[in-house]
Amino acid sequence: MNQRLILILLLAIAAAVPLSLLAGRVWIDPLAPETRNASVILMQLRLPRAVLALVLGAGLGASGAAMQGFLRNPLADPGLFGIAPGAALGAVLSFWTGYAASTYLLPVFALVGAGGAMALLALIAGREGGVALFTLAGLMISSLAGALMSLAISLSPTPFAMSEIVTWLMGTLADRSWREVWIATPFTLAGIGVLIAAGRSLDALTLGEAAARSLGVDPRRLQALMIAGIGLTVGAGVAVAGIIGFVGLVVPHLVRPLTDRRPSSLIVPSALAGALLLLIADCLCRILPLAGGELRLGIALSLLGAPFFLHLLLKMRRGLA
Repeated sequence: MNQRLILILLLAIAAAVPLSLLAGRVWIDPLAPETRNASVILMQLRLPRAVLALVLGAGLGASGAAMQGFLRNPLADPGLFGIAPGAALGAVLSFWTGYAASTYLLPVFALVGAGGAMALLALIAGREGGVALFTLAGLMISSLAGALMSLAISLSPTPFAMSEIVTWLMGTLADRSWREVWIATPFTLAGIGVLIAAGRSLDALTLGEAAARSLGVDPRRLQALMIAGIGLTVGAGVAVAGIIGFVGLVVPHLVRPLTDRRPSSLIVPSALAGALLLLIADCLCRILPLAGGELRLGIALSLLGAPFFLHLLLKMRRGLA
């Protein structure tokens, strides 16, 4: 089942990529004689954007599947760990101080923010901290980072800096180049690899913490793998595109019924489905006619994800009734 699902998702991605390259405010006719402008648009604008959508979507999908397995909660989202808000805080500080004007300093600030959130999460949760403490620590970091971002916006030194911060926090792949692809790809792939390595331990954890320990699962090692894997995937995404939510929540739910429901079997299909979802969503954001410009990807996914989240809550409520 898993191999067939992976093959179907790969074929869907292979079909979606050419369509995403042709679609946009300016549609490119593949049958028309090639022009210099079309070549530049394809190679320098749309291709890196499509690759970045695939990379970031894969990281968010894989991290969502791993987190839901770790917390044994189908409503868990990668942002719950506080790593995404930590990365966003780092990026906001780069705008606030003016260092974002330098080529690589915005991603560096965001990755440092993600690393700081990871370290703080490990410090608060402790070596023997259980899942509940781990979750509460993540929520505390998210709240703290959100408050500090609001403070930075309110104390913004210039209206331009405030506008840049707010726009960036909406999440977008617009105007991204090969530079962002080279920055995000190694971190994201490394993070997905770490999460895959944690798959068997996550399978054991579905039986309960005590049972997992009896099967040889080291809670400290698993916790470290989760912090590293989610920190790398989510931190890399926030570093180059801002906050893009709900992918890690929605994708595992869509894929789970098509697998054997083990966390280890869900990570790779969720990565591929997340890549496909983000690619299609970004393509739709480009072609929707809006007077004020392009619809921000983070806003579009939130508009889709919030009703989906409500649907899950109502479904769980009916199950408990």
